[in-house]
Amino acid sequence: MSDPTRLRVLLRDWLSAVTTPAAICDEAPEPLALSIWDPIHLGVDEHGQPVRATLTYRNLLVAGEPGAGKSVALNLPVGHAALSTDCDLWLFDGKLVELGLWRTCAERFVGPDLDDAITALSDLQVEMDRRYDLLDAQRRRKITPDDAAHGISPVVAVFDEVAYYSATVGTKSQREAFSVAVRDLVARGRAAGIIVVAATQRPSSDIIPTSLRDLFGYRWAFRCTTDSSSDIVLGAGWATRGYTAAAIAPEDKGVGLLLAEGGEPRRIKSAYLSDEQVYALADRATILRAGWAS
Repeated sequence: MSDPTRLRVLLRDWLSAVTTPAAICDEAPEPLALSIWDPIHLGVDEHGQPVRATLTYRNLLVAGEPGAGKSVALNLPVGHAALSTDCDLWLFDGKLVELGLWRTCAERFVGPDLDDAITALSDLQVEMDRRYDLLDAQRRRKITPDDAAHGISPVVAVFDEVAYYSATVGTKSQREAFSVAVRDLVARGRAAGIIVVAATQRPSSDIIPTSLRDLFGYRWAFRCTTDSSSDIVLGAGWATRGYTAAAIAPEDKGVGLLLAEGGEPRRIKSAYLSDEQVYALADRATILRAGWAS
């Protein structure tokens, strides 16, 4: 919590700057692996301080209106996970061309195919249950980095435009099956090492019901059109306390409110990766993962 008795004077608008996540963009003679257990660089706050968050044992919800910076921000956890050889990356992309840049380093890639998405989610649920059976047999509560020696690593499941699968295509029963499976993974997957990162450009109650939103430990709201849309992402009541993504100017692309450690939303500017950087990082990750697998 900030100290209300202190006044901080800012001589620079840090949120106007464009930054890149050095941890995953640093060039080296040989590609260097990261770890999914380490904090992920997300951007800078209003004071120019780096903002990082650890996703293990957490889930992340990202939402905002089209063009606000959601897809750019989504590349940050995806890029970190891709370069982390101690996790598996599963990608679900309703538009095909956003997360598709990373498909060469994904354990599994699902495009705009609802049946394929449901099958993949079912496979993740089976793996989650298998891990809980193992933990139960060993009288433990959650997986740890030591489990990598036994072939058990975190799984990062990333959904870009979750509304495509849950509210746009297929039959009602198919959409419900998808939504139920996602909710199950978010609710039960954390201790089993299943990390869910979900993004949507439709922050509405039918896409992000309260029962699902409240399961996400981290929430990142980019510009929204209304206070109620902002609250759908961050949680009820934040707008009335002065934390609303509706106050973000349309030209402030990449600026959002992040609710993570600290207990209240922080206004931050996400780091930026160009398409060229994404392709280069994806190539590095593919080389790393091929070497690790061999």
